[in-house]
Amino acid sequence: VQLVESGGGSVQAGGSLRLSCEASEYTTRYHCMGWLRQGPGKEREGVAALDRDGTANYADSRKVRFTISKDNAKNTLYLQMNRLNAEDTAMYFCAAGAGDDCYSGSWIEFIFNMEYWGKGTLVTISS
Repeated sequence: VQLVESGGGSVQAGGSLRLSCEASEYTTRYHCMGWLRQGPGKEREGVAALDRDGTANYADSRKVRFTISKDNAKNTLYLQMNRLNAEDTAMYFCAAGAGDDCYSGSWIEFIFNMEYWGKGTLVTISS
């Protein structure tokens, strides 16, 4: 199983980016897919999760600005990020899990539930 992220880059504060995560297998295989990020000197944290039924969950601070979506025909997960700020600077990772658990209130638990990980795409926001 391979997850390959793309779409990262350097943008100015207030700008937008759309990250993509292409899976080597049918995305319908996974009960849960999501995005996480790790900023400089910070721990990995959850950003957004999407289960097979289409239920999306977001970390509170990203709820208004980010949108997670999936195109099963292209086996690709997306993260649309708007009104980016310096705090969004991080390596963004795509993850997927085939088990029954997705996001259930704890991003730490969500990270634990994910079985497959991409290598990440770097997002840098300049002020």
